[in-house]
Amino acid sequence: MSNHNKDSLFSLIKSLNRSEKRQFKLYVNRLQINADAKFLLLFDTLDKLDEYDETAILKKKITTKQQLSNLKAHLYKQILTSLRMNPSQQNNRMQMREQFDFATILYQKGLHKQSLKILDKAKSQALQLDEKAIAYDILELEKIIESQFITRSISGRADQLIQQSEELSLQNLAASKLSNLSLKLYSILLENGYAKDENEINEIQNFFEKETNYIVFEELKFKEKLWFYKANVWLAMLTQNLDNAYEFSKKWVELFYEKKERVQHHPVWFLKGNTYLLKILYLKKNSEEFKYWYDLLEKASSNLPQNDNVEALWFVNKFNNKLNYFFINPKENISPFLIKDILREINIHQNKIDQHHILVLYLKIAAYYFLKKDWINSFEYCQKILKSEASIQDDLQFYTYVLIMMNLYDSGNDQELDTYTYKTHQFCKKMKNSNIITRKISLFFIELNDLYPHEKVKAFRELDSFLKDSENQELLKRNTNYINLRRWIEDKI
Repeated sequence: MSNHNKDSLFSLIKSLNRSEKRQFKLYVNRLQINADAKFLLLFDTLDKLDEYDETAILKKKITTKQQLSNLKAHLYKQILTSLRMNPSQQNNRMQMREQFDFATILYQKGLHKQSLKILDKAKSQALQLDEKAIAYDILELEKIIESQFITRSISGRADQLIQQSEELSLQNLAASKLSNLSLKLYSILLENGYAKDENEINEIQNFFEKETNYIVFEELKFKEKLWFYKANVWLAMLTQNLDNAYEFSKKWVELFYEKKERVQHHPVWFLKGNTYLLKILYLKKNSEEFKYWYDLLEKASSNLPQNDNVEALWFVNKFNNKLNYFFINPKENISPFLIKDILREINIHQNKIDQHHILVLYLKIAAYYFLKKDWINSFEYCQKILKSEASIQDDLQFYTYVLIMMNLYDSGNDQELDTYTYKTHQFCKKMKNSNIITRKISLFFIELNDLYPHEKVKAFRELDSFLKDSENQELLKRNTNYINLRRWIEDKI
């Protein structure tokens, strides 16, 4: 990964496309700023650098080391101001906030009627789009203005504002509690992994029920339903209940298909919901339904807003699911250009997505090459994961090691296999969330190289039987589908 993220200003400049850079220059010219202005010279200098280099900047003598920080902050603000004016960066939330700012200016100028007119229009839009937090802010300003703008209709108007305010306050409180719950469950999953036994499952479920026993589902609006479904998906993932995870991720996605304009207004949550739904269908190996929901998603993708964040998320979603469909249906034809397309898109979006997503794609590419018996490329992409400077999740690293050992076994590289069985065993002992499956797989490969050919078949049968039994236990489900471990074992029997 590049060094763009090591400096916020440099990362921002490198994220600009040609049109945005041109608009920034036009914006600066409209301000009638001298072309030799220091912040503009700094912009041009950073734009030409491949990596952030403070020494190279100071050599240009644009500013002193002591003043550089302030100059960078000024340039950063000017770029954001320019981007805010760019129509391509506008969304409904920004437009409503802008109307709120305009109304505030008019109020401060004493133009109360004009301010209230803008606020009423912005509030209607906010309520229509279920942006209740913005609607609540608008209501608060309306109450301030109405308390100073005395008319004969103030009594009825006051009652109306009070009722709206109380309703929004309760709805915002419910949404806040549910979003907090969803975040807490996600945090538990990241910190502790999946529930390991019945006690942990009961503890998590009791916590969830305590936090949601006040909910009357029929009273929930779109946003509250969204957070409720999200929280239930995380609960199901934590407790490894794939049926519940499927049920609530499906409801999550269906919320957006009920009113298709929601895809445009909340694209991130639409994509996230599809990510979980398709992941669960992949784990359940439900090929037919997987294709149904992915085809719907591809059609809906034309309605996604065009911005860097959404494009990066769509890239991750699209190519993950193209590869997942191949793993469910390995006999399906796959475009010979797919891997090239993935690598090209990684290069474009690598500074806008979490490195973990890139590493997962590398594992899937390695698994794809393994299925094609391309040992060299498979091994190469596994190495990209292990050599990554990013923090690697335990499960991802473990299954990367397993794929390497499968690769080395099939290619007959016994010496390297010995090396990696030892590395895997050592890693398995240090894993935070090691379990009976990871330990069994690790020990299997250690013993495999010392067995005679007729003994190996028996060992493969024993591991296959163990994994088959484990897959039937909710507490021991883990995703080995990417590396096709079960299929690989069955081929050896």
